[in-house]
Amino acid sequence: MNNKARCLLTAMCALAPVAALPVWAQQVSQAEVSPAGQPRSEIELAQGWRFHLGALAADPVTTPHVDATWQPVSVPHTWNRVGYYRPDPASHVNTEQTINKTQGVGWYSLRLTPASAPGKRQWLEFDAASRIADVWLNGRKLGTHAGGFSRFRLDATDALRPGRENMLLVRVDNTAPADKDAATADVLPLTGDFFVHGGLYRPVRLITTDPVHVDMADFGGSGVAATTVEASTDKARVNVQARIINDGRGRAPLRVIAKLVNAQGRVAATAQQGVTLAASTPTQQTLVLDVAQPHLWQGTKDPYLYTLVVDVVDASGRLRDRVSQPFGIRTIRIDPALGLFLNGEHIALHGVGYHQDREGKGWAIMPQDVAADMAIMREMGVNAIRLTHYQHGQPIHDLADRYGLLVWDEIPLVSSWTRRGELEPRPALIANARQQLRELIHQNGNHPSVVNWGIANEVDFGNSFPAFLTGYPDGKSPDPMPLLRDLQALAHAEDPSRPTALATCCEGRLFDQGTEIPTTALAANLGGANRYFGWYFGKPADLGPHLDALRAKRPDQPLSVTEYGAGGATTIHTDDVMGGPIDSRGRIQPEEYESYIHEEAWKTLKQRPYLWGTWLWNSFDFATTIRAEGDAQDINTKGLVTYDRAIRKDAYYFYKANWSTAPTVHINGRRYANRAYGVTDVRVYSNASVTELTLNGRSLGEREACSDRICVWRNVALDTGANELLARGRFAAAPVEDRVSWQLGADARANVRIDAGAIVAAPATRRFGSDAFFDGGEAGTLNKPADYGKPAVAAAVAGAREPGVAATYRHGRFGYSVPLRDGRYRLTLTFVEPSLAPGERVFGVTANGRPIATALDIAREAGGTSRAIERSAVVAVRGGKLDLAFVPVKGEAIVSAIEIAEAARGAR
Repeated sequence: MNNKARCLLTAMCALAPVAALPVWAQQVSQAEVSPAGQPRSEIELAQGWRFHLGALAADPVTTPHVDATWQPVSVPHTWNRVGYYRPDPASHVNTEQTINKTQGVGWYSLRLTPASAPGKRQWLEFDAASRIADVWLNGRKLGTHAGGFSRFRLDATDALRPGRENMLLVRVDNTAPADKDAATADVLPLTGDFFVHGGLYRPVRLITTDPVHVDMADFGGSGVAATTVEASTDKARVNVQARIINDGRGRAPLRVIAKLVNAQGRVAATAQQGVTLAASTPTQQTLVLDVAQPHLWQGTKDPYLYTLVVDVVDASGRLRDRVSQPFGIRTIRIDPALGLFLNGEHIALHGVGYHQDREGKGWAIMPQDVAADMAIMREMGVNAIRLTHYQHGQPIHDLADRYGLLVWDEIPLVSSWTRRGELEPRPALIANARQQLRELIHQNGNHPSVVNWGIANEVDFGNSFPAFLTGYPDGKSPDPMPLLRDLQALAHAEDPSRPTALATCCEGRLFDQGTEIPTTALAANLGGANRYFGWYFGKPADLGPHLDALRAKRPDQPLSVTEYGAGGATTIHTDDVMGGPIDSRGRIQPEEYESYIHEEAWKTLKQRPYLWGTWLWNSFDFATTIRAEGDAQDINTKGLVTYDRAIRKDAYYFYKANWSTAPTVHINGRRYANRAYGVTDVRVYSNASVTELTLNGRSLGEREACSDRICVWRNVALDTGANELLARGRFAAAPVEDRVSWQLGADARANVRIDAGAIVAAPATRRFGSDAFFDGGEAGTLNKPADYGKPAVAAAVAGAREPGVAATYRHGRFGYSVPLRDGRYRLTLTFVEPSLAPGERVFGVTANGRPIATALDIAREAGGTSRAIERSAVVAVRGGKLDLAFVPVKGEAIVSAIEIAEAARGAR
């Protein structure tokens, strides 16, 4: 907690126990939060604001009472509301009718009457304003700030009229920087897979200081930079740099005093230095604190915090200023072979990515919202957070300090760094990137939780830019390396104590011939890989060899995985995650597949101790306007928790069972309540020594110490009607149980209908399940998958009773083993030829060894491609299953749908 507002705590706050609520957690509204007699006072400006979205008929700076008809609002505030779930809109704040994706200019006004403060300096402090802010006070322009994520301050002393009504006016602009002539064209981020909300979405304050004070113009930081240069259980040394300025009229003899106060209120170390400051003169003082037997900040194990206090005292002993903030003594070392060490102790990072928006509030969240998010993450066993893809506010940093979570901080240099058609970044954009990096470091450098400074995310597309980014002429692409090297040097100049890092997307992946990918990882100290094997490309099993190859390429650079995962729609389900292709840009995104990807990825990651950290993507669903996926619009559904925080998806409990010590038992598939098949596997995430599963009171057996905390009961036969499943885990303290209720309808009991090649069954007039019970073959589809913002295109299949079902298929040499009660059944098979000419695909089909189709040539019999034909036969089932074999004669076998219905007596 190292920014200015956090440094405004008084002596009383400074000496309070660490467990006390921080300033931001206290409810204030234009109320002074510093006790009388202290050198600083702070008034939070939360109420009484008015807001107008869009252009104005009259100039609000010069026109009195122009804001009379503006909308009353409180700050934090945003006008944007983005992203909604399609099912059950009545249960959500965000709906298609309530969305506001406007990006442009918004106006805020506030009338305030501050008390007289003779001889003092007064400042307006904005924790964030998106993404450009212009500020006027009583008609005088105080300044402009470009960048929507960092704190900034403006000197209001000369414009403020104490004891009278003052008019504060703020113009914000979050226009998308698509046009190179837009005001935001050189303000990062230029693009990205997240929505940039507008407004004064973090708090605003009026701060009063003595003319002699710790510098308020410190890139929004506290004016104090503290670094632990060495630490052990015997001793520690902390270097403190304090920038002091004299805004008075005469020379000021001063003493600068730094001290560390422990949680019991006792001074653990102190140092002081004298200095005489002339008027309008700043100075930087360096003080060294030597701490005997320090209590180290040891992450989640022991997140002990001292209070760092810097006092400025004049010759008469009067306290002129005080900056106070929590501070943890710690050192971090990252080894390329062994990972991260905190104070010499190895820490395996279990991390998540985190965006700051939530349904109904966008970015205008309150500290209580952040605390609730942190509680959800900590319950899952998270001990590291990647604050993506921009600077986050102080509440999340403060909480990370308090609870011992390690943080990856980064600036919003995301995917693009030049304007349309330009191969070089403009000087103004470079300046903005440097400004935002300085602000990130100055505002967060004193947090013990912060491990590194992220200088970029996914700027290594090369000439393989995805559709949501602009193209470049003649096959050329801009080179990110000059800008990255500049930011690398700047980060080390501003904070030599921390490494830099960046996240890559594309290095080492296989692209089409002619694709050139720059090796941007060389620009930073630490490597991070965003890799979605099994989702956007490749297979889950590709992840391990890929990471090993990256490590072999740069064995001396620590490597981490900064993103991995999959989308998961809580209202879309599959019977078998291997049944068919998902549509990573479209609607086919079942919740179970998200769990599968995380299960497979974590098996790979935990076996590679050289990874210094891993961060899954993402903790929560979040807003983005380039997606129409799963069951949502304008939402990235890769979160383990929904946008409204109402549902913790199954994958959340996989990590809770693996990462936390809390007794965990969770039955998967609870939201797939109306089952398509009467026989299914049941998966339970459990970290119990023994886990038992019962169905309608009948025990299905126990599983002991399940591998990867995944307990599986195969081929569970469901009852017709209600199915009450109970999983009970055995723990030392007491058993832990989880229950789900599934339904199996009479139709699903009497009929098995398989949509071959589909991971999610297509909508049809009759209920189909997704592809299941198969062995071998590969899935295929005639449908065109979705792309960024472009919906999938359904294929036209002539002659099909169920065109959506007929459009997918399984092909190759394969079979099905379908569990059925003994008896006679009518088997109906649907076939569609996707692309081959007559004679190029010939195959046969057997049922329990009996031929039911021989030398089948679909293209010949149907009269061409994309035309459906059916074959039916009555089959007898003995031994509880029907075995179907699809045997190629020439080319591959294929099937689009399998329907099995109880046959009427006498049927042949």
